[in-house]
Amino acid sequence: MPSPTIELPKLYEAAADFMPINGTDYVELYVSNAKQAAHYYQTAFGFQPLAFAGLETGLTDRESFVLVQDKIRIVLTAPMYRGSSIGKHVDDHGDGIKVIALWVDDATKAYEEAVKRGAKSYMEPQTEEDSEGKVVRSGIHTYGETVHVFVERKQYKGIFLPGFKAWNPSYRPTTVGLKYVDHMVGNVELGAMNKWVEFYEKVMGFVNILTFDDNDISTEYTALMSKVVSNGNGRIKFPINEPADGVKKSQVEEYLDFYGGAGVQHIAVATDDIVSTVTQLQSRGVDFLKVPTTYYDVLEERVGKIEEDIDSLRDLGILVDRDDEGYLLQIFTKPIQSRPTMFFEIIQRKGAQSFGKGNFKALFEAIEREQELRGTL
Repeated sequence: MPSPTIELPKLYEAAADFMPINGTDYVELYVSNAKQAAHYYQTAFGFQPLAFAGLETGLTDRESFVLVQDKIRIVLTAPMYRGSSIGKHVDDHGDGIKVIALWVDDATKAYEEAVKRGAKSYMEPQTEEDSEGKVVRSGIHTYGETVHVFVERKQYKGIFLPGFKAWNPSYRPTTVGLKYVDHMVGNVELGAMNKWVEFYEKVMGFVNILTFDDNDISTEYTALMSKVVSNGNGRIKFPINEPADGVKKSQVEEYLDFYGGAGVQHIAVATDDIVSTVTQLQSRGVDFLKVPTTYYDVLEERVGKIEEDIDSLRDLGILVDRDDEGYLLQIFTKPIQSRPTMFFEIIQRKGAQSFGKGNFKALFEAIEREQELRGTL
């Protein structure tokens, strides 16, 4: 499902787009209880039931629930038996993202291009068929235990993938206005950021479009560094973070400790009306990070005139930043499980193509307050 194309010609003109990617196909999380996780994502985030695979469909080692909201597809997969690789992943990391699946026109070519450039194979190209046609999938490893699966579905008309059937429960909470995956952020170990930036450049033809050092992303106590890589059409953007020296433990170090290594820190999902979306999410019990209300006292002095009512933004805790192209609004959930690992960002872009650099200090101080409550700062 493609995200809207972002036009950044000066940044992207160098992209060697030997691996065209149409968009994010799906994001798969390995979880301890897929049925309960699916209920949470429906209830809290407004995802709609789409497809299911498990014992009823002949799948004996796992079960998967597929949820959708506009162009976002999330797959929740849990093991059926102890001792499985999925169960080990959950034991090691808690609920977390295993697969970032990328929609391509030719999954075999994408795999071959990646492997010949140094990628480690995860899944050789394989064709999966049912009465609705066929899908070709292949895959490579990236940071930590995360993998990219290339999905070619031009000859498939089914609900999701072969082996899945339509999932039609009576419980269907309404959507909340989430549209597509804007970007996904990975946390890697100290000294590994440049390695993975080079991986995406060399193996997948991405370009490094933005760099933030510890002067950009720091507080009194902690710091981190980040680089953003993007594919040629701008539909896939991966910021990659690593910790930097600080007085106390940074959010990246906390993540690495609790996740047990590198992994996806957060998914940023876009909306066309962040005030409405966040209002609904809060009413459904989603907890968000909050910055001090003094942040809003000088908001217009910092970002200029905006269309939104500042009092509404203050009440909800929504942040605003501006770049040369326009402005953006963003807010971050607290971690969505007991381990302080994965969370969501809700973002609305009004021209801006950046990532909220002007909000980093306020955001990270809010995260540090949560770390202090957890005793991990």
